[in-house]
Amino acid sequence: MFLLQLIIVLLAIYAGSRLGGIGLGVMGGLGLAILTFGFGLVPSDPPIDVILMIAAVVTATATMQAAGGMDVLVKIAERALRRNPHRITFMAPVVTYLFTLCAGTGHVAYSVMPVIAEVARQSGVRPERPMSVAVIASQQAITASPISAATVALLALLAPQGYTLPNILLISIPATIIGCIAAALVMNRYGKALAEDEEFQRRVEAGTVPPIGEADRSGSAANDDGKLPRGAVASVFIFLVGVIAVVLFGSFPDLRPSYMDAEGVMKTLGMPIVVEIVMLSVGGIILLVSRAPAERVVKSNIFSAGMQAVISIFGIAWLGDTFFRGNMEIIDAAIKDTVTAAPWMFAVALFFMSILLSSQAATVRGLMPLGIALGMPAPALIAMFPSVNGYFFLPNYPTVIAAINFDRTGTTRIGRYLLNHSFMVPGLVATIVSVAVGFGLTKIFL
Repeated sequence: MFLLQLIIVLLAIYAGSRLGGIGLGVMGGLGLAILTFGFGLVPSDPPIDVILMIAAVVTATATMQAAGGMDVLVKIAERALRRNPHRITFMAPVVTYLFTLCAGTGHVAYSVMPVIAEVARQSGVRPERPMSVAVIASQQAITASPISAATVALLALLAPQGYTLPNILLISIPATIIGCIAAALVMNRYGKALAEDEEFQRRVEAGTVPPIGEADRSGSAANDDGKLPRGAVASVFIFLVGVIAVVLFGSFPDLRPSYMDAEGVMKTLGMPIVVEIVMLSVGGIILLVSRAPAERVVKSNIFSAGMQAVISIFGIAWLGDTFFRGNMEIIDAAIKDTVTAAPWMFAVALFFMSILLSSQAATVRGLMPLGIALGMPAPALIAMFPSVNGYFFLPNYPTVIAAINFDRTGTTRIGRYLLNHSFMVPGLVATIVSVAVGFGLTKIFL
């Protein structure tokens, strides 16, 4: 039964990737229906927080585009990249890494994905290269962020042994940075040049995407003479202030409102709600300041791609979570048996557990105690910490799906054989290098 259910999940992902657009979402829903009504699995809670965060960020970004802000950002980025346009493959992961490092969540990367994709296309760089590394960097930074749930969970487990947060960060930050650099170096010349890519050429001929060097006019607010409205620069400033606000709220929880729940316990407002409130507010302020027509927002290419990502995540992430939760006893027992028989396989077990759970924090909480029980030294567990970033392996995670949808050239994609997708190579390189470097650093510092 387990194998049959797994086959259904994989077939849903494969069929959805072939359909494109919202195909992943609707095929995920079909797969979920089969597991629920055919196999009796109890559906897990749909990923509402993730969906609403993406919807809010996409709305703010599309509003900025409608006001002309995206044209401003592209021009600024183009000037910075004019001397060496291939540099975006290295610049993009730096941005997403820093965002995640400060905010504690990789979902803040949604705000820069459309910019990365558009700048890469106009510069003639295959968008798959910077987009894939940027997504992987946003994941790797989770295990380097001092405020991420995964880091906090690991600290709680190792604190009784006398290990502190600086001990973890001293290893994880440089290890993951080096891992991301290695991934960027590998991806810098990965795949065909954009001008030679058959799918991109087909889309250009079909008129669904502009050719290299030509500005995307589908969501532009510029006039026929290329002049931007007065609110264009202001929209960029408002949007960036919103992004900085999200980072600050994530970095300093004391800035967030606190309230008393029904049980009389004081709680701090969670980051998902903070992101949703801030980004929707950003969109509202931009509309008020720029006076851009609201109907232009929903007609923009960013809004279209973002909403496709929302539907895709809704279906396929819900399907995957339902499958893994319904079979967790089988999965957990198999991994524990493997680790007990061969302790050196612990890093591999962490990697595959993270694929199944789609959460670094859940992987740490679920499997790291076993490593401690097996007597594995704390420095080794810290070195293996980046191996919990394995959920790029199956192309069903929100940031992965969003990146595929934001790259309208079609170069960032799920391959014919499902696992040969755009994120596999940079993900494996970054994870392996990060763990290897981590072991080297622990011998020096711990």
